[in-house]
Amino acid sequence: MSAEMTRTLGRSGIEVSALGMGCWAIGGPFWAGDLALGYGKVDDAESIRAIQRALDLGVTLFDTAGVYGCGHSERILGQALGKRRADVLIATKVGDQFDEETRRITGGLDDPRSGVRRACEGSLRRLQTDYIDLYQLHFNDYDLERAVEVREEMEQLVAEGKIRYYGWSTDDPERASLFAHGPHCTAIQHTLNVFEDNPAILAVCEEHNLASINRGPLAMGVLTGKYTSREQIGREDIRLSEFSWNYLNSERLPGLLQRLDQVREVLTSDGRTLAQGALGWLWARSGHTIPIPGFKTVKQIEENAAAMQYGPLNQEQMRQIGELLGSASGEVAGRA
Repeated sequence: MSAEMTRTLGRSGIEVSALGMGCWAIGGPFWAGDLALGYGKVDDAESIRAIQRALDLGVTLFDTAGVYGCGHSERILGQALGKRRADVLIATKVGDQFDEETRRITGGLDDPRSGVRRACEGSLRRLQTDYIDLYQLHFNDYDLERAVEVREEMEQLVAEGKIRYYGWSTDDPERASLFAHGPHCTAIQHTLNVFEDNPAILAVCEEHNLASINRGPLAMGVLTGKYTSREQIGREDIRLSEFSWNYLNSERLPGLLQRLDQVREVLTSDGRTLAQGALGWLWARSGHTIPIPGFKTVKQIEENAAAMQYGPLNQEQMRQIGELLGSASGEVAGRA
């Protein structure tokens, strides 16, 4: 399979690269109180080079959020795309309010209608674009009644040409189904990787013809084989937190490393790196999946994009991984 491997973005019918790029890490440091929520310091020039290299390698989907770096990720993405903006699909998200200067979260989405509209205008400004291709709600367990208002406001933004389609970043099938009934809903972003299967959400995506956009496809780097201890993580990095969904928290990491060793040989059996094998597992899991691994460097972009040359794992590889890890790949821990 060539680097032009593509998938359809749900019911929108838009063809995008089968691999997207997640832009959380390039947002740099930001905080909720004293809690670091970024992936540590970043080199903006390298981030821009990495995005432009991804474009050259056929990547046409970039996923970010207003809150990543409190606006910084969106600004860097907009700057890097420049005149090539029309060649890509930009996905961003609306969630927590924040202060761009202090890089601190200041509140949630209290008013579903005015909050969504205000956040959309901010994202358009930072991304230097007239429209957002995919606008996503960025709260895993947002109140259902308020979510209906969010969906209605997003439909209005579609009518005004500010966004083309929308979706929800959630691991809850009920919430995914609620949004799925909106005419211009075309994607659900959710947890999915070799360690954490998510059959209930995949079923919703397949039933409603929605794209399954996969966050955490490399388990915050654990599936690359790079991390063997928490001591390798830099300061001001969310992976030092003890959130239950953090793959590198002190309780989870040892067990995940053991499971990685169990499937290492299968994931790399046809010349792939571990990361490329993990991405191949996602493509084989469903025809709707589009993984969005994060990045900070050109090298990471090149390795992940090269996974498209291999394509999905084959049936035998999937069977072996299923047997080695058991039929259930672990509970999915919901998060925004």
